Amino acid sequence: MKKYIITGLLVWLPLAITIWVLLWVLGLIDGVFTSLLTASQAVLPASMSHNIDELRHIPGLGLLILVGGMALTGMFVANIFGQWWLKQWDRLLSNIPIVKSIYSSVKQVSDTLFSSSGNAFREAVLVQYPHQGSWTIAFVTGKPGGEVAEALGEEHVSLYVPTTPNPTSGFFLMMPRSSVRPLKMSVDAALKHIISMGVVAPEGAAVEGPEHARN
Repeated sequence: MKKYIITGLLVWLPLAITIWVLLWVLGLIDGVFTSLLTASQAVLPASMSHNIDELRHIPGLGLLILVGGMALTGMFVANIFGQWWLKQWDRLLSNIPIVKSIYSSVKQVSDTLFSSSGNAFREAVLVQYPHQGSWTIAFVTGKPGGEVAEALGEEHVSLYVPTTPNPTSGFFLMMPRSSVRPLKMSVDAALKHIISMGVVAPEGAAVEGPEHARN
């Protein structure tokens, strides 16, 4: 009976966690959408207050508006006129104290991660971390540049070492290229291996049975 319960748990647990994450994201988006509706009620005439209240009861409307807004924004900036407005927007935010440092940093990271020509998270490697003889999987995010590269001298690579089981937190390291061992596995396979704490073997890796392990 215990074996069947564990098997059933392994079937339902991933689905339950997936549903929980999706519901959390939808709740977050609906919360932002509700805040926008509340702010609009304070600005728009009182005669429109009833119509705005009705929008609160439409499930998933915030998500649809968010997706539609991103699609329209992408279509707008895809042409020359939209590119010009985007440059003006970037220039405006880059001249505001405090805001410019946050906006510029986030923009550089997002452009690197989501650009089709970028090199971020395109290679999984093995590195010795946190000490010699202890190995972990890391992702190459680029190469040090400027003053940092001059101070390091030898060719180094920038690495992101994710934590387990939450890969969204981790450590940024710069290590000599000679200390890094490239892996043939894809980034997706490496992430699955990390999140599962090594339980899910990368594709193509042979799984050793009890007899082979004893030998």
